[in-house]
Amino acid sequence: MGATRAEKENYFVKLKELLAKYPSIFIVNVDNVGSNQMHQIRVALRGKGVVLMGKNTMVRRALRTFVSENPQYERLLPHVRGNVGFVFTDGDLKDIREIITSNKVAAPARAGALATVDVSIPAGNTGMEPGKTSFFQALGIPTKIARGTIEIVADVKVVHAGTRVGPSEATLLNMLNISPFTYGMVVVQIYDSGNSFSPEVLDVDESELVDRFLSGIKTIAAISLALNYPTIVSVVHSLVNSYKNLLAVSIATEYTFEGSAKAKEYLANPEAFAVAAAPAAAAEAAAAPAAEEKKEEEEEEEDDDMGFGLFD
Repeated sequence: MGATRAEKENYFVKLKELLAKYPSIFIVNVDNVGSNQMHQIRVALRGKGVVLMGKNTMVRRALRTFVSENPQYERLLPHVRGNVGFVFTDGDLKDIREIITSNKVAAPARAGALATVDVSIPAGNTGMEPGKTSFFQALGIPTKIARGTIEIVADVKVVHAGTRVGPSEATLLNMLNISPFTYGMVVVQIYDSGNSFSPEVLDVDESELVDRFLSGIKTIAAISLALNYPTIVSVVHSLVNSYKNLLAVSIATEYTFEGSAKAKEYLANPEAFAVAAAPAAAAEAAAAPAAEEKKEEEEEEEDDDMGFGLFD
């Protein structure tokens, strides 16, 4: 039974209010997420985010009515397909994603279900009677009979991620009490302040972003200097290079200015600078052993009294 006109109008109003209030939206897939699990996620997000579900046709119709005033919402439309919902938030995106994805429920393998991960059966004694050997033989799992029970000789992968679970695999996994899959909300896309991007972007470390930013600045500066085209990032380099050129011209000619005077003096009489630097270096070398000796004496005093006074 479809929603009534009043329910659709209320949904449109609520969606518009949430879009106006929250700058960030997680588009989440809710396949196999039960009502109780959905309730737990809502409770975990209380005060941090709001979950809104709705039929895709109704969601798309509502978004199209807002696009004329806010064109950026059009970026949401391509992702409203399948069993999806919205999580609105103004909190830290990494923290909210962790809350959304951390609530998972273990589930048994069902025939025909799409496997999200590889599933293997570990080697060891199964505790099952020999009469059930045919289940293992059908899947090519090497076994032997040990102490009247079936024992798996080696680990065997029975289901590959991205494939459908077969009836035999599902039956055997359930017989072994193996629940290989977990179900929960899956973030498929993130909308933040007019930008839409994949959730993998949140996995990029901040230090990596800084390194890439600095690398980009260095590249722009190099190109600017090569083209002799001034930019903000190349101005400092241009000034330093120009100053070096002034020093070179001053040293090569009779022209002297305040900055080049000391450089000329050093080139004219380098021995004088070497003689002046020698006493300072000697003083530093003499001060180092004295400081080390003083430190050793302090450590010995601490060891003698073990940190206690005479009358403690």
